[in-house]
Amino acid sequence: MLNFMTSFQIVKALKNRKVLIVGDLILDRYLFGKVSRISPEAPVPIVDVVSESFLLGGSANVANNIIALGGKATVAGIIGKGTAGQVLQDLLAESGIATDGIFEDKRPTTVKTRVIAHNQQVVRFDREDRTRIDGKSLAGLMAYLKKAVPAHDAVIVSDYKKGVISAAIVSAIMKHARQNSTFVAVDPKVGHFHFYKNVSLITPNLVEASQGSGIEIHDEKSLLKAGRALISRLGCSSVLITRSEDGMSLFKKMPGTRGVTVEHFPTVAKKVYDVTGAGDTVIATFALSYAAGATLEQATVIANHAAGIVVGEVGTATVSLERLTAALKASAF
Repeated sequence: MLNFMTSFQIVKALKNRKVLIVGDLILDRYLFGKVSRISPEAPVPIVDVVSESFLLGGSANVANNIIALGGKATVAGIIGKGTAGQVLQDLLAESGIATDGIFEDKRPTTVKTRVIAHNQQVVRFDREDRTRIDGKSLAGLMAYLKKAVPAHDAVIVSDYKKGVISAAIVSAIMKHARQNSTFVAVDPKVGHFHFYKNVSLITPNLVEASQGSGIEIHDEKSLLKAGRALISRLGCSSVLITRSEDGMSLFKKMPGTRGVTVEHFPTVAKKVYDVTGAGDTVIATFALSYAAGATLEQATVIANHAAGIVVGEVGTATVSLERLTAALKASAF
């Protein structure tokens, strides 16, 4: 177990650490209403909308988690012209997230709209263009990464498979990260694992780890095989497989050898209501903790506690510095 004084010192050092989040910016839109009748046009409910709200989604939510923990966050990605892009930029600015890495593209801003009635999601509809970015948008992002990556304490690649993350983008990030041995963590997406060559850390869940490694995980033996396979195939330094109610497993390459160490961390969640956004919290907390001086094992413990907090709440949530400190303190005694 992580010594409390050590964890306290690390959490205290999270403040003002600078993290660059590169990935797919998403605007989450919620329409809240009531249902009292069925449409005469089709067998679907009619929702009388009474309120509307917007939240940061995708890589923007990862940045929001960094801010909540006292760190400094910069986002790099693409938005479209129009109202949705402006709303997203305004939300980022209100949260204190730097936006100088955002570039406008001809594609629309990715918007996920959820219609909620009587505390239940009735339908979700998305507006997006998932084709690979190119032209001026790609050139601008590439040029920005050259100066931004070395200027931050850690980089998070937040891949939602909306067109921003490619092998070329990750390769550029790694090239500039080597200048200062900058830590690069990736929240992966199935189908993109071959992009993540030589990164510091990837954080797949069980399904992603199974598909990324080509090994179906159904017990501890297959889990160990999959984790080691990911490190071998990608050349990454470490893999953190999140296992829901079974906690997390950290695979770490032993320097100068072909060996891989494995350590399992049981969940600390007392109740699980909603896992929405938990992956964003895990990678944000881990990267920020490592940037603040934590070892990989210490960063896992701290991220595990942060995840334990957010899954106990309904909807996308973030963890404050105070709540994280209290959770670590409670587990130390």
